Parts: sequence; structure tokens; C-alpha cells
Amino acid sequence: MYTREMEVAELMKKIERGELQLPDFQRGWVWSDNKIKRLIASITSGYPISAAMVLEYGGELRFKYRPIEGAGDLSNVVPELLILDGQQRLTSIFQAMYSDTPVRTSTETNKEIKRYYYLYFPDILAGVDREDAIYSIPADKKLKTNFNRDIILDLSTREKEYKAKMFPANLLFNVNEAARWQTGYFKFVQNDSAAFNEFSEFFTDIVLSTSKYKIPVIRLEKGTPKEAVCQIFENVNTGGVPLSVFELVTAIFAMDDFDLRNDWKARKERSLSGDILKNTVQATDFLTACTLLASYKAGGTVSCKKKDVLSLPFPSYKKYADMVERGFIDAEYLLQENRIFNGINLPYSTQLIPLSVLCALLKESGQLNLVSVRSKLEQWLWCGIFGELYGGANESRYVQDVVGVMNWMKDETKLPKTINDAYFNPTRLLYLQSRQSAAYKGILALILKNGCKDFISGKAMDFTVYKQDFVDIHHVFPKKHCEEQGYPSLKWNSVINKTPISYDTNRKIGGVAPSKYLKYIEVEQHVPHATLDTHLESHWLDVEAMRNDDFDQFIIKRAGKLLDAISVAMGKPISGRDSDDVIKNFGTKI
Repeated sequence: MYTREMEVAELMKKIERGELQLPDFQRGWVWSDNKIKRLIASITSGYPISAAMVLEYGGELRFKYRPIEGAGDLSNVVPELLILDGQQRLTSIFQAMYSDTPVRTSTETNKEIKRYYYLYFPDILAGVDREDAIYSIPADKKLKTNFNRDIILDLSTREKEYKAKMFPANLLFNVNEAARWQTGYFKFVQNDSAAFNEFSEFFTDIVLSTSKYKIPVIRLEKGTPKEAVCQIFENVNTGGVPLSVFELVTAIFAMDDFDLRNDWKARKERSLSGDILKNTVQATDFLTACTLLASYKAGGTVSCKKKDVLSLPFPSYKKYADMVERGFIDAEYLLQENRIFNGINLPYSTQLIPLSVLCALLKESGQLNLVSVRSKLEQWLWCGIFGELYGGANESRYVQDVVGVMNWMKDETKLPKTINDAYFNPTRLLYLQSRQSAAYKGILALILKNGCKDFISGKAMDFTVYKQDFVDIHHVFPKKHCEEQGYPSLKWNSVINKTPISYDTNRKIGGVAPSKYLKYIEVEQHVPHATLDTHLESHWLDVEAMRNDDFDQFIIKRAGKLLDAISVAMGKPISGRDSDDVIKNFGTKI
């Protein structure tokens, strides 16, 4: 990689000849009329603009390419360079300051318009604000008023441009054409020495100086690795939409006449639009899962880092994409069986990647629906959730878990790394205060999986009830009551004091002590005493503590029940339940 200054005029010629084009992942050109005027004003004032970045075409990176908008049909031309950064600026310069066709742009209200741009040189020489001396003229070169009935400025011929003293901006980087305009203008004004001198000053100070205008160009050599191109683009393109791995792979696959964007869109609409998958599985996640599966199936070292995704061969994608798609669907089924119903309550979206690959592999071998296999998958899932192991960069863990879980399926003694690493500290319960925590969401799912029932209706909170009754997690000892009693928020706002409750039931409970709202449920909602106790116990709630409004006892008992459930889910004991830290926070072992 190296940087040198290049004359914009030279870059414009390269664009015109097709030597400088765009990789297919670049978005369309979108600059507005006013933004183009500001760019022309900056360049003609000699102000610097940001550097451009180009990539030598060829080598490892074989992107599909296309010409800059307005450059014409260059389908038979193979570029020398591809623009990675600076597309919007270079396209605007090419169209407004070089091309002889009108610029297709837009107003500030996004109405599409076509424009030519002119410099009114008397105002420029007089020192008028540069942007005010630049005129945006319709494609017919006639500026009109009175609902397009009256022409107030006509620039439709060279003579009319001369008369109006309007110099075309699209000649600024074409010195030969600019010189011809100058010759024509001098002939038009004939012996008018004032006009001659005026334009000579403008031509020297503005036209000639602009024609030599340079910008820094960062040039990446064709041997630059794919992952480096992606990272560099992300670093320099902070002002626009960041380039993703998916965009680069899209451009690479386009060389095989395959539209990855449309393929992904079809898969998303067809299969990946369920309550969990629709807002969690992104295009790059899908590619990562394909890479992970393809790497595992190839044997040898398994890897799915960014460089591996960028190197995913198109034939491998075609071979495994359907299998991965089905894997995500089966992963969603497994999660919902474990009462993780939607994306909001999904502890880790990242854990979906190895889970989908595991489901794909186990489905292929006919094992996915075996009770023992699903039990192991669920144990691995819960260990990842309660061990809180999927919160950071996870490519290495994806690999360790896919390889580890598949080996575990063959050999009971080979526990996957996530199961070995998982540890839950009992006092962690106090610090699970919101859905930002994966373990908080996991506990909600375990309570639902236990078959918890609504306090009033007695409905088991399956998927249908969860959606229809607007079930959410609420305080058992209500917030208002806890604040009035001065209970520590570390306890009353923790997951220990929360459980799934329907919207209607929570509204009826209000902010009173449990003994009062339980009495209300029995009397006003006609729920028998013993039946209500059963409903409460299905949430692992201590009935005696609630009926006596014994907050401390309630917290201790509920914490113990939750730890028991977490232990069963993880398939391993929870150590430290009688530690000094536990006794300090709870007053006793749990």
C-alpha cells in the first residue's frame, strides 16, 4: 500500500476509458444537487477534499466490477483499478465537472432531477461566496419561472453561454474543451477588452488552477489479502455504510454470475423469518455458518474467521447453503422447545451459529431427533448461556464447540470446552437485573420450561399463551411495595424476585404486598386457595413466604430453587452455595 497525489483530470480520463471502475459491492451514487454545488465550490477554491482509495484489479481478489455512473458502456473493458473509497466524490466530479451529459441527482426532498452546473465568472472574480456563484441548470439548459412558463436564463447554445458569462463546470477537467470555449468566447466579445481581461483572469485563476487540482490516492496492491481489504475499507469508510464481509463475498461470487444478495433475501423470506431468526440472523452470520460447516466437512483444521469466510469457495457455498438454512430452522425449533420464544429473549444470537451447524450435521446423520442427542445439545446450550461464554468474539469457540460436541456424541468422556468452562456463581443471581444479561434471559426460559402457570387464569405459558396474553417478566414482590418497605434493590430488582406474568394479571396485582394481591385473586378472581398455591409453585415461588410477606425468606428460597434448576440445565453442580460471599449476601447458605 502506498499513497501519492494524482491530478483529478488524470483520474477522470481513467474513469472515461474504464481503467478505473467500481467493485460490485459499492452502493449506488446518491449525492444531492446542493452537495454537488458545495463540492464544485470547494475544488474551484483549491480546498482539499478527502483521499481516495483504489485497489489494483486481479490477483487473489477477483471482484465483479462496473463503471461509474455516467461513464457509458464499458462492458468489454477490464479495469486496472477499483475504487474502494471515494466513489461518491469521484462520481460527482466526473458527472458534474467532466461528462457532457446532464447529472442525474436529487433535491433535498429526494426528488430526482437532471442538472448541468455553471460558474458565473463575474461573481467569482468579485469575491461573491463561491457556492452562490455556481448555478444548477435543468437538463434543457433553460432556467424557468412562473410554473415553467417564463425562461429567465437560456444556456442552450455556446453563444448563449458566452452572453450570460456562464462557464460550464463540466469543462474544468477537460483543458482542451475549456480552451475551445475560451476561443469561442474571445471571438464572441471581439474587441471588448474589459470582457477579454475579465475572462483571462478567470481562466488563469480558476480554470487552469482547477485543471491541475490533485487529491491523495491510496493504492492497494493486487496482492493485498481479502481480510485486509475488508478491514481497511471499514476503517476509511466511517462516514458511509461500513463494508461487511457479506458485501465482499457478494462481489467475489458475482464473478460466477451468482447474485448472493438475492439468494440471501430469498432464504431470509423463505425460512429465516421466524420469531427468533428474523431479527437475529444476519447475512454474515449465515456465511460464517456455511464456512464453519464446509471447513468441518473438509476435515483437517476447522476455522471460520473472517479470512476463512472471505475465502469460502463458491462451490462450497452452493453445496452447503441449503443444509445450513435447514440447520437454522431446526435450531429455532430446539430453542422454542426450551421456551426461548423470540429474538428479544434469545440469550446469545452468536450461539445460533454453532447451534445451526450442529443441527445441520446431526440432521444429516439422522441423529438430531434422538432423545439422548437433543439432551446433550440442550446441556451445551445452557452451559453457554449460564456460563455467559458467548458474549465476545466467538469464532474460536464456534469451532471448539462444533468439533467438541460432535466428538462428544461419539464418546461420552469427551466433554466440549463450553461445558467444561461453564461456571455459575450463586451470587450472580443478585446482579441479573435486566434483559441485557444472557443468564437473566436463560432463567426466564427455565421458569417457562417448568410449565409455569398464570396466577389468575392458570394457563400454562406455552408459545401461544406467551404471545396472546402479552406475557413478560415482572416483580413478585412489587416494586412499589419493596421501595415502601426499604428492601435493598439488589435483591428486589434481581431476577430472584421476577417471574413471567401476563399483562392483565400484572395490572390486577398492582403495587401491594403479596399477601394482599393473593387474597384479591382468591376472592375477586375466584381462584381457590390450593389452586393458587399450585400456580405459584409452578414458578418456584415459596407460597408460605409470599402469604406472610416474608421478603428475606422468599429471596432465600427462590434463589435456591433457581440454582437447582440451573444446575439441572447445565448438568453439573453449582459450587459455592455455602461460601462466605453467599452467606454475606443472603444471610445463609442457599
